[in-house]
Amino acid sequence: MPIPNQPPSWGRKKGPPSPEELIAALIKKIKDHFEGPPEGSAPAGGGGGGAVRPPSGPPTARTLLPKVLPVVLILVAFNLLSAALYTIAPGERGVVLRLGRFYATTDPGLHFKLPLIDTLRKVDVEHVRKEEFGFRTKVPGEKTLYDKSGFNSESLILTGDKNVVDAEWIVQYKVQDPVDFLFKVKNTEQAVRDVSETAIRRVMGDHDFDYALQSREAIESAMAKNLQETLNSYQSGIKIVTVKLQDVNPPEQVKPAFNEVNEADQDMKRLVNEAEENYNQVIPKAKGTAKKILEEAQGYAVERVNIAKGDTARFLSILSQYQGAKEVTRKRMYLETMRKVLPKVEAIYLVDKDQRAILPFLDLGQAAAPAAIKAEPAH
Repeated sequence: MPIPNQPPSWGRKKGPPSPEELIAALIKKIKDHFEGPPEGSAPAGGGGGGAVRPPSGPPTARTLLPKVLPVVLILVAFNLLSAALYTIAPGERGVVLRLGRFYATTDPGLHFKLPLIDTLRKVDVEHVRKEEFGFRTKVPGEKTLYDKSGFNSESLILTGDKNVVDAEWIVQYKVQDPVDFLFKVKNTEQAVRDVSETAIRRVMGDHDFDYALQSREAIESAMAKNLQETLNSYQSGIKIVTVKLQDVNPPEQVKPAFNEVNEADQDMKRLVNEAEENYNQVIPKAKGTAKKILEEAQGYAVERVNIAKGDTARFLSILSQYQGAKEVTRKRMYLETMRKVLPKVEAIYLVDKDQRAILPFLDLGQAAAPAAIKAEPAH
């Protein structure tokens, strides 16, 4: 009776057997070969009413060989087939060795190799490897914990002016050529560490203490270039991704003295900046004032010279007219002078040299006469 809500067995499509089913069938077949048919069952090709054949004696090598040999051949074939196929994941490269010698490199995907002859080695070419110097990462994460004790041999560096700095840095690199990476250098990680220490000591040894503390980017760039050139000469198959100086400080023994020197240097820079600020405020103003005074003086000089030249030209012109008609010129000059002077006079007093008192006041239109003034005696 069919189970409800399920299609009948005759309507199902029989798909290919799964690997579990194949293994179960193979195990059952092996078991049947060794144990034989179950007791009481009729032999193959016999009638159902015949007598049961009594079991024979213990199996011998001659009787077992025809049964075991097919199973062994099947297992060997299955093993060889599984060993011949391999898969390269994304971001990896496969290096195939044939009888111990390099044969080919393979890209990501499914590939075939000769069993028992070819050997496969997979290399991750996308993963960024990292080497730490002067410290080690103890607990990675958002709050990473570092261990800085016991690494003085690689962090203490001598500068060009015979001072010592305590440097911490990291080197990140990737595999560029998997063949060179596997076979050209025996211990690639140790080679990167040794070359990195050599590069930073060479760069800092060419500069003084202050340069090592203040020029991190220049030191990182020089280290990366030096490190890549050296690794290329070794044919290491490595590409440097970045070189980063984590920290550069004086050694612990001289840090207090260094801090005092640094504070004094900061105070000096602050005073210099304040002096430059005051200079920029006062000196341009003084220069502007001086320039203004000079321009005014030059303008005044030009004005006075032009006035003097005009007066001289006027005087010479009048002189020539005076020499031609002295009486007329004199009267004209007198009248012109009086025309300019009289409008500005508020009161006029007429004094006779023979009189001792002031003559009657000549009213020129003023509202009231000024107070009496004692006349000076004429001489």
